[in-house]
Order: sequence, then structure tokens, then C-alpha cells
Amino acid sequence: MGIAIASGSLAAEDVDVSKLPAAASSEVDFVKEIKPLFEKSCFGCHGAKPRAKSKYFMNKRETTLKGGSSKEAAIIAGKSAASPLVHFIGDLVEELEMPPIDKREKYPQLTKAQIGLVRAWIDQGAKWPSGVELAMPQ
Repeated sequence: MGIAIASGSLAAEDVDVSKLPAAASSEVDFVKEIKPLFEKSCFGCHGAKPRAKSKYFMNKRETTLKGGSSKEAAIIAGKSAASPLVHFIGDLVEELEMPPIDKREKYPQLTKAQIGLVRAWIDQGAKWPSGVELAMPQ
């Protein structure tokens, strides 16, 4: 069963969440497991600089949850299947695959297991320790 999402300038997309990998069953540690994924695959385009695509910044929790120019929350804490970020990293929205298909040589696509970790992190409340910010990987 798909769910419809409307995101600002985008037409409503029919998203088939059954195609998503299952959420990981373990407790997820943001700093050890999620932060490195976001830094490696997302931060290059969605960092703290004004050039972030769709004005979506992933440098800290507030901006990562908030979303970008669509005015739609990117992450809905407790609801990974309803979170647009998961739809994008799961390649469920054509032309909004994240990272973009043509940039995956530089910014690797998340594996099914990694998407499962992101889903579990969101389902567990999208906990992000205070003061922790993303940065370019070393």
C-alpha cells in the first residue's frame, strides 16, 4: 500500500513503503551509526553552507528534521515509513533519489541495512545528542 505525500512544488507522489527495507531491530546510537552515514552520503550537498540542495540543511537535528524549501518535515520522529527522508534514501521518489544517482560515485547510496538503521533511529524518536553537529568526513 502506498501513501501520498505532497511536498511543496512537487506533485503528490505515490510512495510504496512496502519497498523499504525493514527497520533494524536493535537500539541505534546516533553518534556511532547514523552520524557517519549522513556525513558520508548526505552532508556534501546538504551541509551548513547556503548551497545546500532544496535549502535542506543536515548539520544539526533541528534543520535535519525540519526539511527544506518544501516546508514539509523531512523526518517525522517515531514514523520512519512516513518520513520523506526515508522515501528519498530508499529511492522511492523518482528524480529525488538520495544521494542523486549521478553523484553516487562521490556520495555512496545507503545499503538496505543502513536504511534499516536510519528507519530504526527515526522510529526510536530520532534522538540526536545536544551539541552534536555533522561535519565533512575526514
